[in-house]
Amino acid sequence: MTTINSPHRNVNIQKMEKPVIIFGAKGLGQVALDIFKSNDVVVYCLLDDDKSLHNTEIDDVIVMGSTDDESYIELIGPKAEVFVANDDNKFRKSLVEALLEGRKVMPVNAIHKNASIEPSAILGHGSLFASGVVIGTNTKIGSHNIINAGAIVDYNAALEEFVQVGAGAIIGSGVKIAEGAFIGSGAVIVSGVTIGKKAQIGIGSVVIANVPNGAKVFGNPAVEMK
Repeated sequence: MTTINSPHRNVNIQKMEKPVIIFGAKGLGQVALDIFKSNDVVVYCLLDDDKSLHNTEIDDVIVMGSTDDESYIELIGPKAEVFVANDDNKFRKSLVEALLEGRKVMPVNAIHKNASIEPSAILGHGSLFASGVVIGTNTKIGSHNIINAGAIVDYNAALEEFVQVGAGAIIGSGVKIAEGAFIGSGAVIVSGVTIGKKAQIGIGSVVIANVPNGAKVFGNPAVEMK
Protein backbone atom coordinates (compact mmCIF):
# COMPACT_ATOMS: atom_id res chain seq x y z
CA MET A 1 0.00 0.00 0.00
CA THR A 2 1.38 3.42 -0.90
CA THR A 3 1.62 6.35 1.48
CA ILE A 4 1.16 10.05 0.76
CA ASN A 5 4.39 11.45 2.12
CA SER A 6 7.23 9.58 0.46
CA PRO A 7 8.16 7.33 -2.46
CA HIS A 8 8.68 3.69 -1.68
CA ARG A 9 10.63 0.64 -2.71
CA ASN A 10 8.80 -1.49 -5.21
CA VAL A 11 6.69 -4.52 -4.48
CA ASN A 12 5.76 -6.33 -7.68
CA ILE A 13 2.41 -7.70 -6.55
CA GLN A 14 -0.01 -5.14 -5.18
CA LYS A 15 -1.80 -6.09 -1.97
CA MET A 16 -4.71 -3.81 -1.24
CA GLU A 17 -7.33 -4.19 1.43
CA LYS A 18 -9.61 -1.62 -0.21
CA PRO A 19 -11.14 -1.70 -3.69
CA VAL A 20 -10.02 0.82 -6.30
CA ILE A 21 -12.03 3.50 -8.10
CA ILE A 22 -10.58 4.30 -11.53
CA PHE A 23 -10.95 7.82 -12.94
CA GLY A 24 -11.25 7.20 -16.68
CA ALA A 25 -13.14 4.51 -18.60
CA LYS A 26 -11.60 4.82 -22.04
CA GLY A 27 -8.30 3.42 -23.35
CA LEU A 28 -6.00 4.01 -20.38
CA GLY A 29 -8.79 3.32 -17.90
CA GLN A 30 -9.33 -0.08 -19.50
CA VAL A 31 -5.59 -0.78 -19.28
CA ALA A 32 -5.66 0.13 -15.59
CA LEU A 33 -8.68 -2.11 -15.06
CA ASP A 34 -6.79 -5.02 -16.61
CA ILE A 35 -3.77 -4.27 -14.43
CA PHE A 36 -5.71 -4.27 -11.16
CA LYS A 37 -7.59 -7.40 -12.15
CA SER A 38 -4.26 -9.08 -12.97
CA ASN A 39 -3.39 -8.64 -9.30
CA ASP A 40 -6.82 -9.74 -8.03
CA VAL A 41 -7.52 -6.20 -6.83
CA VAL A 42 -11.23 -5.40 -6.73
CA VAL A 43 -12.26 -2.42 -8.87
CA TYR A 44 -15.30 -0.81 -7.25
CA CYS A 45 -16.26 1.26 -10.29
CA LEU A 46 -15.07 3.46 -13.13
CA LEU A 47 -15.82 7.19 -13.30
CA ASP A 48 -15.70 9.16 -16.56
CA ASP A 49 -16.91 12.60 -17.64
CA ASP A 50 -18.31 11.20 -20.90
CA LYS A 51 -21.96 10.77 -19.94
CA SER A 52 -22.59 8.38 -22.83
CA LEU A 53 -20.52 5.81 -20.90
CA HIS A 54 -22.48 6.10 -17.66
CA ASN A 55 -24.28 2.93 -16.56
CA THR A 56 -22.38 0.85 -19.12
CA GLU A 57 -20.13 -2.07 -18.19
CA ILE A 58 -16.48 -2.64 -19.07
CA ASP A 59 -15.34 -6.16 -18.25
CA ASP A 60 -18.15 -6.47 -15.68
CA VAL A 61 -17.27 -3.17 -13.96
CA ILE A 62 -19.84 -0.36 -14.15
CA VAL A 63 -19.10 3.22 -15.20
CA MET A 64 -21.10 4.78 -12.39
CA GLY A 65 -20.72 8.51 -12.95
CA SER A 66 -18.42 11.48 -13.51
CA THR A 67 -15.07 12.24 -11.88
CA ASP A 68 -16.70 15.00 -9.79
CA ASP A 69 -19.54 12.84 -8.46
CA GLU A 70 -19.37 13.40 -4.71
CA SER A 71 -21.35 10.26 -3.88
CA TYR A 72 -18.38 8.19 -5.10
CA ILE A 73 -15.55 10.61 -4.31
CA GLU A 74 -16.50 10.53 -0.62
CA LEU A 75 -15.64 6.82 -0.60
CA ILE A 76 -12.02 7.56 -1.54
CA GLY A 77 -9.77 7.30 1.50
CA PRO A 78 -11.88 5.55 4.12
CA LYS A 79 -13.38 2.90 1.83
CA ALA A 80 -11.53 2.93 -1.51
CA GLU A 81 -8.23 3.68 -3.21
CA VAL A 82 -8.11 5.68 -6.45
CA PHE A 83 -6.19 5.62 -9.71
CA VAL A 84 -6.27 8.40 -12.34
CA ALA A 85 -6.24 6.90 -15.85
CA ASN A 86 -5.99 9.78 -18.31
CA ASP A 87 -3.06 10.58 -20.61
CA ASP A 88 -3.83 14.32 -20.75
CA ASN A 89 -1.27 15.64 -18.28
CA LYS A 90 -3.12 18.89 -17.59
CA PHE A 91 -6.32 17.02 -16.76
CA ARG A 92 -4.48 14.39 -14.71
CA LYS A 93 -2.79 17.10 -12.66
CA SER A 94 -6.12 18.79 -11.96
CA LEU A 95 -7.63 15.51 -10.73
CA VAL A 96 -4.60 14.68 -8.58
CA GLU A 97 -4.65 18.15 -7.03
CA ALA A 98 -8.38 17.86 -6.31
CA LEU A 99 -7.84 14.48 -4.62
CA LEU A 100 -5.02 15.84 -2.48
CA GLU A 101 -6.96 18.95 -1.50
CA GLY A 102 -10.37 17.42 -1.02
CA ARG A 103 -9.62 13.87 0.16
CA LYS A 104 -5.96 14.06 1.34
CA VAL A 105 -5.37 10.98 -0.82
CA MET A 106 -2.65 10.18 -3.34
CA PRO A 107 -3.51 7.79 -6.21
CA VAL A 108 -2.02 4.28 -5.98
CA ASN A 109 0.28 2.74 -8.56
CA ALA A 110 -1.14 0.35 -11.16
CA ILE A 111 1.51 -2.36 -11.67
CA HIS A 112 0.69 -5.26 -13.97
CA LYS A 113 1.58 -8.68 -12.57
CA ASN A 114 3.71 -9.26 -15.69
CA ALA A 115 5.80 -6.13 -15.15
CA SER A 116 9.33 -6.77 -13.86
CA ILE A 117 10.49 -4.17 -11.36
CA GLU A 118 13.73 -4.61 -9.45
CA PRO A 119 13.36 -4.42 -5.64
CA SER A 120 15.92 -1.60 -5.51
CA ALA A 121 13.81 0.64 -7.77
CA ILE A 122 12.16 3.59 -6.05
CA LEU A 123 8.61 4.39 -7.12
CA GLY A 124 6.43 7.41 -6.49
CA HIS A 125 2.64 7.28 -6.58
CA GLY A 126 -0.12 7.07 -9.15
CA SER A 127 1.97 5.63 -12.00
CA LEU A 128 0.95 2.96 -14.48
CA PHE A 129 3.29 0.07 -15.34
CA ALA A 130 1.74 -2.00 -18.14
CA SER A 131 2.34 -5.65 -19.01
CA GLY A 132 5.91 -6.50 -19.95
CA VAL A 133 7.46 -3.33 -18.54
CA VAL A 134 10.99 -3.76 -17.16
CA ILE A 135 12.34 -1.36 -14.52
CA GLY A 136 16.02 -1.79 -13.73
CA THR A 137 18.19 -1.68 -10.64
CA ASN A 138 18.27 1.59 -8.65
CA THR A 139 15.93 3.29 -11.08
CA LYS A 140 13.86 6.19 -9.75
CA ILE A 141 10.34 6.59 -11.09
CA GLY A 142 8.47 9.70 -9.96
CA SER A 143 4.73 10.02 -9.52
CA HIS A 144 1.92 9.96 -12.11
CA ASN A 145 3.93 8.47 -14.96
CA ILE A 146 2.56 6.21 -17.71
CA ILE A 147 4.90 3.43 -18.83
CA ASN A 148 3.26 1.45 -21.59
CA ALA A 149 3.54 -2.22 -22.53
CA GLY A 150 6.99 -3.67 -23.06
CA ALA A 151 8.93 -0.49 -22.30
CA ILE A 152 12.35 -0.91 -20.66
CA VAL A 153 13.86 1.57 -18.20
CA ASP A 154 17.42 0.46 -17.51
CA TYR A 155 19.45 0.73 -14.32
CA ASN A 156 20.13 4.08 -12.61
CA ALA A 157 17.69 5.93 -14.87
CA ALA A 158 15.47 8.62 -13.35
CA LEU A 159 12.04 9.80 -14.47
CA GLU A 160 10.42 12.83 -12.87
CA GLU A 161 6.62 13.30 -12.74
CA PHE A 162 3.95 13.06 -15.48
CA VAL A 163 6.32 11.38 -17.95
CA GLN A 164 4.82 9.15 -20.66
CA VAL A 165 6.83 6.30 -22.17
CA GLY A 166 5.40 4.58 -25.25
CA ALA A 167 5.10 0.86 -25.82
CA GLY A 168 8.41 -0.86 -26.51
CA ALA A 169 10.55 2.21 -25.84
CA ILE A 170 14.01 1.66 -24.37
CA ILE A 171 15.37 4.11 -21.80
CA GLY A 172 19.10 3.47 -21.36
CA SER A 173 21.04 3.35 -18.12
CA GLY A 174 21.56 6.67 -16.35
CA VAL A 175 19.07 8.53 -18.53
CA LYS A 176 17.30 11.47 -16.86
CA ILE A 177 13.84 12.45 -18.06
CA ALA A 178 12.30 15.67 -16.78
CA GLU A 179 8.68 16.36 -15.86
CA GLY A 180 6.05 16.10 -18.57
CA ALA A 181 8.27 14.59 -21.27
CA PHE A 182 6.80 12.26 -23.88
CA ILE A 183 8.77 9.31 -25.27
CA GLY A 184 7.17 7.78 -28.37
CA SER A 185 6.61 4.07 -28.91
CA GLY A 186 9.73 2.19 -29.93
CA ALA A 187 12.05 5.12 -29.26
CA VAL A 188 15.54 4.45 -27.91
CA ILE A 189 17.20 6.88 -25.49
CA VAL A 190 20.87 5.92 -25.25
CA SER A 191 22.63 5.73 -21.90
CA GLY A 192 23.44 8.96 -20.09
CA VAL A 193 21.18 11.26 -22.12
CA THR A 194 19.03 13.94 -20.46
CA ILE A 195 15.54 14.68 -21.79
CA GLY A 196 14.24 18.13 -20.88
CA LYS A 197 10.94 19.20 -19.38
CA LYS A 198 7.95 18.66 -21.71
CA ALA A 199 10.22 17.48 -24.52
CA GLN A 200 8.69 15.14 -27.09
CA ILE A 201 10.51 12.21 -28.67
CA GLY A 202 9.01 10.88 -31.89
CA ILE A 203 7.98 7.26 -32.49
CA GLY A 204 10.96 5.03 -33.27
CA SER A 205 13.51 7.78 -32.79
CA VAL A 206 17.04 7.10 -31.55
CA VAL A 207 18.21 9.85 -29.19
CA ILE A 208 21.99 10.09 -28.80
CA ALA A 209 22.29 13.64 -27.38
CA ASN A 210 20.59 15.72 -24.70
CA VAL A 211 17.20 17.17 -25.61
CA PRO A 212 16.35 20.72 -24.38
CA ASN A 213 13.19 21.65 -22.51
CA GLY A 214 10.15 21.71 -24.78
CA ALA A 215 12.00 20.45 -27.86
CA LYS A 216 10.47 18.00 -30.36
CA VAL A 217 12.92 15.55 -31.90
CA PHE A 218 12.51 12.79 -34.45
CA GLY A 219 14.60 10.41 -36.50
CA ASN A 220 17.69 8.18 -36.31
CA PRO A 221 19.68 9.89 -35.00
CA ALA A 222 16.99 12.20 -33.63
CA VAL A 223 17.14 15.86 -34.63
CA GLU A 224 15.04 18.77 -33.45
CA MET A 225 11.95 19.59 -35.49
CA LYS A 226 11.78 23.34 -36.14
